[in-house]
Parts: sequence; C-alpha cells; structure tokens
Amino acid sequence: MISIMLDNDIAGYRDLFDGTLHSAGWDEYQLIEFITMDEAGLASDSPDSEVWRSCQQRRFLLLTANRNLDDESSLEQTLRQENTPESLPVITVSAPQRIVEPEYRERCIHSLVGIVLDLENCLGAARMYVP
Repeated sequence: MISIMLDNDIAGYRDLFDGTLHSAGWDEYQLIEFITMDEAGLASDSPDSEVWRSCQQRRFLLLTANRNLDDESSLEQTLRQENTPESLPVITVSAPQRIVEPEYRERCIHSLVGIVLDLENCLGAARMYVP
C-alpha cells in the first residue's frame, strides 16, 4: 500500500476521495491510503520544499493542486532543482475546482490507481497530472 499525502490545497476533499476509491471498488485491493500533512507530522505552513523532501524520504506520493513558481522554496522550483531519476512524482489535480464532481473525481481516482500500479515507470517524472 502506498500513502498519498494530500497537501493543504486538497486535504478537505479526503472524504470524497476515500468514498470514490470505495465506490469504484479499488479499496478492496488496498493499494492507496490518503493521509493529511498533519497525520504525516508536517505543519500546515511547511514550505513546499520541506513537504516534497519529506514525501521523498518517506516514499509518500504527494497529491496537490499547486503549480506555482513563487519563490525558491516553491514546489515547482524544488522539482527543478532536486528531482532525480529515482524521485517519486508529484501528482497534481488538473482542475481542483472540479473535485466536487463525482465523474471527475472518479477519473482522478482511476488515474491515481494507474500511477500507483505503474509507479516504477513514473519515477523521475517530476510532476504528473490527474485525471
């Protein structure tokens, strides 16, 4: 089972993601568990660079809606500087405002499962988008 850490941008959708994982039948395979930054022991105001490094060290996938390049500790800047061929990808929800739509969320879950099942071939990709 792989832990997918939901960052602050989408942590509020955890119940929706869990429910969709269940309704799509993927929960019985125990491939994915969703965790929050708090459950991972990270402060909600942790810099993106610290969040990314923590996920890499603990082998968590990071699920986010973050795409910015605001400063030196931004997620995008961290990926540009620190990503390696062995790094886990950051998974970015393409249209986070649509997570509330059941069909969109189901497509996101199926994409996440696909990434987890093919994770070996996703290493080093830096960022992948769902759905």
